[in-house]
Amino acid sequence: MDKLNDLFQELGISKVRLAKYLGVSRQMVYNYLELKDINKWPKEKKLLLLKLLDISDSNEIGDIKVTTDYLMAVEGRLNQGVKSSGDLDSTFDFKGLNKESQILISDITYLLKEKLSDESNKENYYAFLYLYHLLQSIDNVPEIKYIFGYMSKTTGFTEPDEFRFNEEKQFIFEGILYSALNLYHNGGASRSRLAETHRRFVQEIEQKKEEKLSRTQQLNTFRIQALRELGYKEITKENAAEVFEKMAEIESRKA
Repeated sequence: MDKLNDLFQELGISKVRLAKYLGVSRQMVYNYLELKDINKWPKEKKLLLLKLLDISDSNEIGDIKVTTDYLMAVEGRLNQGVKSSGDLDSTFDFKGLNKESQILISDITYLLKEKLSDESNKENYYAFLYLYHLLQSIDNVPEIKYIFGYMSKTTGFTEPDEFRFNEEKQFIFEGILYSALNLYHNGGASRSRLAETHRRFVQEIEQKKEEKLSRTQQLNTFRIQALRELGYKEITKENAAEVFEKMAEIESRKA
């Protein structure tokens, strides 16, 4: 693998460009390069690498002589590969985002693609589906940010004394979460001992769903009544403000 790193340096191929060519995150490229054998790479990524270097086997890496013609040929294949794999600039509108945010989106997208391409791990899909749900709720549930921060710290990506959100609340939440996970990992909890707690957890969620459904049905009733009183058949851009005002009036009457 040292020979491959030296070759990349000689060719002037950065980790960022290689990541885009392979369709993975920069971190994933570092992970690949830490492996002792290229044959341990995912088959698809290994074939892409061999194609880029114009060799048929990884054992040929040490025999590569970097000439001007070879460098230009690799550069051409690299550019074509990045273009054909679909640069994110053509997929996402980066307008209004600074450079750091653009790089973050790129890294997340390449990592998602890498993980979801692993057909052997079906759990990845649900893990990222739940992550998507969390991101949808992140503005309304501040604890989601604290969970992300805690996990970033425990996995070594962030210093443990760094606080990017409400420091007081994040500090308390991390302490509670640390205690809970210690209990989980050290055998201090069991399904039977937590059955009642989990039952209350399920009951609370179901109650919230019922309240949300009830509120939705209530608003639908107000909407129908408002349309009827105003003489409209449906809500349009033109009458929306009037209908919503009437709905508020009807709700106040009910109260």
